[in-house]
Amino acid sequence: MGKSAVAGMFRSLGVPVFDADAAVHRLQGPGGRLLPAIEALFPGTTSAAGIDRAAIGKAVFGNAPALAALERIVHPAVAEERRSFLRRHRSRPIVVLDIPLLFEKGGADLVDLVVVVSAPAWMQRRRVLKRPGMTVEKFRRILKLQTSDAVKRRRADVVIETGTTRQRTRAEVAHLVTCMRAKLRR
Repeated sequence: MGKSAVAGMFRSLGVPVFDADAAVHRLQGPGGRLLPAIEALFPGTTSAAGIDRAAIGKAVFGNAPALAALERIVHPAVAEERRSFLRRHRSRPIVVLDIPLLFEKGGADLVDLVVVVSAPAWMQRRRVLKRPGMTVEKFRRILKLQTSDAVKRRRADVVIETGTTRQRTRAEVAHLVTCMRAKLRR
């Protein structure tokens, strides 16, 4: 959808951004603190290089109990990282929590404003399929686990369109930050 690009735009405007995906990658990367628990539950899915995404994907995609078990390891650790981020930035008037499964995991109740980043379906598909290791089948499985874009758009307080030019998207983000800062000064 362009979520990472939009997060970068917020950062460039001086807004701290918590990136849940980046936290997961740190926690599961080389020396990551979640590796022992994941390896114990899913033998052969980790190494000194971190989690083997293909192996863990085979173990959990399409297997709801296995996915739930993995989430019981990952989600509390990411929540702890998020709390730490919020403590570090508590004096900042605006922060962004970049959380991919915000609606699916009940995170919308944790925030003051929900911003959904959205692009046309054909563009989303093209972007996602360019990612290393992504296949059409994997993309379909991921979509089935997510709230649809139409529902996200309806539930959002603000929708940032990324199906246009980067400059136009940047202008939308800048406008939103300006409005939020102005509202906080009142």
